Amino acid sequence: MRVLIVEDHAEIADALRSGLNDHGFETAMADTCQTALERYADVDAVLLDVGLPDGNGMDVCRTIRASSSVPIIMVSGRDDEFDRVLGLRMGADDYVVKPYGLRELVARIEAVVRRAVGWARSSGGSRVVGPLSIDLKQRRAFMDGVELLFTRKEFDLLVLLTGEPGKVFDREAIMRHVWGHPSVGDTRTLGVHMVSLRRKLGAPELIQTVRGVGFRFAL
Repeated sequence: MRVLIVEDHAEIADALRSGLNDHGFETAMADTCQTALERYADVDAVLLDVGLPDGNGMDVCRTIRASSSVPIIMVSGRDDEFDRVLGLRMGADDYVVKPYGLRELVARIEAVVRRAVGWARSSGGSRVVGPLSIDLKQRRAFMDGVELLFTRKEFDLLVLLTGEPGKVFDREAIMRHVWGHPSVGDTRTLGVHMVSLRRKLGAPELIQTVRGVGFRFAL
């Protein structure tokens, strides 16, 4: 599981990264609102501090939630009910007040991620998303019971996008996940594969293009 830590205090950020790494998490770091908005698409959860040097974490939360369902835990030193309610209304999945225990934080991260993937029924390496059924172990996919034939990269793209319907995956993140390297500005290969994947699904509206950003799987 990869967590984006959005925290501008270096000592706190380093302690969080070390603690989460010790619990088996991968971590990405951001110390400003702008950096957070650039990096959230490539993670499984966001740990978002409210107070940031170039803006308010509440605004970051609202912006992310407008285009992604990635789990967000807001962190603040303010324990006022109004602030907690506001954070949740902005789209946060949880709100944690400083100081907090690392084990509690880990449990909360795991809980919000479990809830976020609750849409999928997973059993024996299978994933069901609406009429689409994916056998992850045998690398087979079925639409309304009819098997679809994909190339290796097309199947990898489908698995990535259906891993979190509604989440916008930016092009660079997709290239890193599926091809193992960033596109360095050239996403023509990705575009060709997306066209083929949509055609084979027989329902091109399931994969939406978010102009200037990337793609998402939508039901």
